[in-house]
Amino acid sequence: MKNLTLLVLFVLPFLVGCGIQSLPQGKNATEAALAEVNNQYKRRADLIPNLVNVVKGYAKHEQETLTQVTEARAKATSNQIDPSKVTPEQLAKFQQAQQGLSQALGRLMVVVEKYPDLKADQNFRDLQAQLEGTENRITIARQRYIESINAFNNLVTVPPTSWTNSIMYHFEKMPQWDMTAEEKATAEKAPEVKF
Repeated sequence: MKNLTLLVLFVLPFLVGCGIQSLPQGKNATEAALAEVNNQYKRRADLIPNLVNVVKGYAKHEQETLTQVTEARAKATSNQIDPSKVTPEQLAKFQQAQQGLSQALGRLMVVVEKYPDLKADQNFRDLQAQLEGTENRITIARQRYIESINAFNNLVTVPPTSWTNSIMYHFEKMPQWDMTAEEKATAEKAPEVKF
């Protein structure tokens, strides 16, 4: 009985600090963070039809840009990722679809700059503020996802939790969120400011 008590007292601290709980919790947190990224992209996709309808009312002759936004939205919403089974290829395809939507929205905003009365319309300003807020939410959700991947990957690769992982769970490192080559080229250029 004394030996069993000593064994429990020796093993218990090891089990608490070895990652037996933190590894699954880290994986769950990462999946939840990716789900939040998807949630924010869905919010944006739901908001876009309203924005497009307001713009259509003012800029009927800019149909090509509006069509591109609608098509990009459809493509972005058709690409879904299962957080529990994400692969680097799925993540890249998802990011590419979202980048296409971002580019189409950028072109739409250029169209808006051409029409001062559209910018002055209260409905448009409200929708524009919502869209800006949504883009900020997406940025925050992606940041949290990146942080949760980093924390999880540390659990998987850094001892002592990595030892527990290699014995019990066999989790692989998760792919990190990254920009496409096109996004990197654009981001590396300093923006031009013209007055």
